Amino acid sequence: MQKKLNVAILTGGNVAERGVSLKSAKMVATHINKSLFNGYTIELNGTDFFDQSTGVKLDKNDFSLQVGSTKVLFDVVFLMLHGHPAEDGMIQGYFNLLGIPCTGCDHFVSALTFNKQVTKDFLRPYGIPMADSRLLKRGQTIDVEDLVSMGYPLFIKPNKNGSSYGVSKVEQVEDIIPSAQKSFQFDDEVIVEQFIAGREFSNGVFRKGAEIIVLPITEIISENEFFDYAAKYENESEEITPADLTDVQTKECQALSKRLYELLDCKGMARFDYILQDGAFHLLECNTIPGWTEQSFFPQQLAAHGMSYTECLDAVLEEVV
Repeated sequence: MQKKLNVAILTGGNVAERGVSLKSAKMVATHINKSLFNGYTIELNGTDFFDQSTGVKLDKNDFSLQVGSTKVLFDVVFLMLHGHPAEDGMIQGYFNLLGIPCTGCDHFVSALTFNKQVTKDFLRPYGIPMADSRLLKRGQTIDVEDLVSMGYPLFIKPNKNGSSYGVSKVEQVEDIIPSAQKSFQFDDEVIVEQFIAGREFSNGVFRKGAEIIVLPITEIISENEFFDYAAKYENESEEITPADLTDVQTKECQALSKRLYELLDCKGMARFDYILQDGAFHLLECNTIPGWTEQSFFPQQLAAHGMSYTECLDAVLEEVV
């Protein structure tokens, strides 16, 4: 009988997305293949790691867990830690030093995709449709006239954050500075983006063996002015999976998602968000650790694809062990 592998489902963190991470990890722990893996939910709190079920602190020298007289060493880390320090690639460096493989994108790809403006700069030569944007840095003088030249409305949001924290839709000049200050509460960089009117979509991708699987597309119809935190996690949006698109549109969006997954050298699960305007899917952002809550798109899309959560988790884990 094959030895079961010890999997640390890493969650928590010290950022605004902590609550989402905890819910996502609970879903992963519920659906992980228990005939192949021993799943331990490990929570990052401050600068320490704790086993969620016992409260025991892990030894950071080797990321081991002492359970009675038994020292548990982990074969793989399942990253379900949204935002810093996983989606920005920092924690992957720690595990690389320890020789413990992690699910998902490596430290470089994670750092690249977590930075919205750098992702745009990287993809621009490939002709990917994207909104015009400007990057603001904390302490820098804001050139309001340059921002206004992109036209209203403008979206102002943290450059390196997720779950729509600190996002504002701005339609008059006097709101630009206060909205930027709001975003600076979450990041030292802020991106100001041209508004693209259109329908919003999200598309998950992952690798199963040698095959890249592109899932059915979700359309997001927010009850709010835009797809903010409440729309994402407090049921203030309508989500349609599979999306009401023509066959041609569906194939175009899924082909773009696969191309982006390959261009960015993604691994594990990734999700690409788009606005459809004038027949073209404009990339909003790439998420390298998609949410796995009951409300999240990726599980919805797996269900529409006819694949169990467990089968997907198996594929993600088997890619790195």
